[in-house]
Amino acid sequence: MTQLTLAGRVALVVALCALAALPLLAGKFYVDLVARIMIMAVFAMSLDLLVGVTGLVSLGHAAFFGVASYLLVLAAPSQYAAVSLWTSLPLAVAASALLSLAIGALALRTRGVYFIMVTLAFSQMIYFVFHDTKVAGGSDGAYIYVKPDASLGGWSPFNLGDGVQFYYAMLALLALTFAFLRMLLASRFGRALRGIRSNEQRMRALGFNTYAYKLAAFTIAGAIAGLAGYFAAVQFGFVNPEMLSWHQSANVLLMVILGGMGNLVGAVIGAFALVLAQDLFSSLTKHWLLLMGAFVITVVVVLPGGLVGAGAAWREWRAKSRHG
Repeated sequence: MTQLTLAGRVALVVALCALAALPLLAGKFYVDLVARIMIMAVFAMSLDLLVGVTGLVSLGHAAFFGVASYLLVLAAPSQYAAVSLWTSLPLAVAASALLSLAIGALALRTRGVYFIMVTLAFSQMIYFVFHDTKVAGGSDGAYIYVKPDASLGGWSPFNLGDGVQFYYAMLALLALTFAFLRMLLASRFGRALRGIRSNEQRMRALGFNTYAYKLAAFTIAGAIAGLAGYFAAVQFGFVNPEMLSWHQSANVLLMVILGGMGNLVGAVIGAFALVLAQDLFSSLTKHWLLLMGAFVITVVVVLPGGLVGAGAAWREWRAKSRHG
């Protein structure tokens, strides 16, 4: 895992302080918007573990995001009764982890474009299970009328029904997920994943069980995607099959590419950039997708390493211009 420079650490601390201060300065709309972006940033980091670190491009990652969302609905005792956060959250994450383990065990026997197509096929199969049956409302989806209860023995550390408290819970989720993945990628396991991406045959020759490492990464990524999906359902108060569709997978893949693959900070930046750009362009014109497409193309062409490499690209351009 690339070590953060001193400037990078300072920027990270400043960003966390700014996020912590936001509810004190902004209205409800922006608090809810940034909370949603932080959820998507967790989702993007989970996919970056596969795409950017391990070199596995998946178009079915939304399946794990959506299944956890649906588990929140299915775990509730009734439509108008609150389910315990401390029982439903582990259940939802475990469901996503088990699903990713099962899909990964089969999909990882393929490579390249075949792996992409197999993950997409599995995702679409799960999508149609929820879309074409009466499970949790079928194609219409289902509403979550009561937020999960976070109380423990009569003591409630926070209330997910309160927008500001939910915001700070998502900020803590983002920080903890980032810290966990940083530690994971700095470990022997993380270094092995990067080695597999660089040269899998050499890693096998060195005695590494590359299939087991990739399956572990696939399962961990699915579990973290489920974590994001659970809280997305909590915030939206609604689930539908589109949360499992390939559009959702492509959306989060675009976040990873925009921010910069193989860099957790890049995944977070990509999530903020994409969601804020969508919000801005959609407020300007009904043809906002044209602006969105132009924005994405510009970033990919001008910054091949993603937005996280903008500073390095600028310094390189300045150096060339001085000596040119």
